[in-house]
Order: sequence, then structure tokens, then C-alpha cells
Amino acid sequence: MSEVHVDPSALILPGVEFGHGVVVEAFCVIGASPRGKRDGRRTIIGDRAHIRSHSVIYCGNTIGAGFETGNGVNVREGNQIGDNVSVGTHSVIEHSVVIEDDVRIHSNVFIPEFTKLRRGAWIGPNVVLTNAKFPAETDTKRHLLGPEVAEGARIGANVTVLPGLRLGRDCLVGAGSVVTRHVPDGMLAAGNPARILRPITRTNYSV
Repeated sequence: MSEVHVDPSALILPGVEFGHGVVVEAFCVIGASPRGKRDGRRTIIGDRAHIRSHSVIYCGNTIGAGFETGNGVNVREGNQIGDNVSVGTHSVIEHSVVIEDDVRIHSNVFIPEFTKLRRGAWIGPNVVLTNAKFPAETDTKRHLLGPEVAEGARIGANVTVLPGLRLGRDCLVGAGSVVTRHVPDGMLAAGNPARILRPITRTNYSV
């Protein structure tokens, strides 16, 4: 844990491995186990991570270099997170999620189980991704299907994305939209339900 700066109030549990230059602020918990049970999985956090106060990162996460959180972020167990990923204040990342390099997740975002966020995806504030087509059914958890946000896709503020959908490479979803079907690569989608409006060009990013 050389060159690691951990606030005395933070709780670092067994099995946590830090890279160089990591900062862990006050009242964080790193390496927590689900339901309080130790399951032996390591938690790996790469170089230059900055984990801000009151964040909780569960065990079994592999997190790359340059990771950064806002305050009060919750990252559940068993995720694969790349380099230079930023997660905004009060956002929640559930378990079994893949987040590739250079992804930006803003504040108050919900990322459910089995989601895939590809390289350079941009998730605006208050976005809710979903993975349960029929919530609260007896076999809901056996049929969870997270969305995939492709490389370079951008999701505006207050968007809801339904389960299992693919938001295509370099697409743009307008603020406040409810996405109920796949969005093709390079297209602008907006509305409730979101409609595919037109291809995106360098001079036309607005809805």
C-alpha cells in the first residue's frame, strides 16, 4: 500500500489491493462483502484512484488506473472497470457490470446488474438503466438483462433505458427520453418513447 493515502475513518477490509497514488477519503468502506459475508474475492484498485468520502466499494471488483468517484458512490461486487472511469456523486453501480476505459458517469445514475458500458460512453445525470422486464415476479432475477451502451454513445440527463437494449456507437439520446428500442450507431434519438430522429453530424447535436 505504498504511496496510498487513506483517511483514518475509512474501513479497508482484507483482500484489498491498491496501486500507487491512491487516495481514500473519510468514511469510505473498501472491500465490503454482500450481506456481510466474506467470500474471499480480492478487490483491486489501480494507480491514482481517488475515492471520495462516504463511498462504498464491495469485494471482487477489478478497477483500473485513474478511477474517480464523487461522494457517496456505491459500487457492488464483481465488476470489471477499466482505466480513467469517473463515477459521480450518489451514483450506484450494481454487481456483474462491465465498464470499459474512459467512461464518464455523472451524479445520481443507476447502473443495474449485467450492464455493459463500452469505451468512452457518457452517461448524464439522473440516468436510470434497467434490467428487469417484469419486475417483482418470482423468477425476475433469472431473466435480468442489462443494456449495452456502445463505444462513444452519449445519454442525456434524466433518460430511462429499458432492459436489454443496445445504444449504438456514437449515438446521442436526448434529455428526458424513455428508450424502448435499440438505437442504431450514429443516430439521434429523443422523446417518450424515444424515436430515431436523424443521423448525427458534427454541426447538428441538438434535438
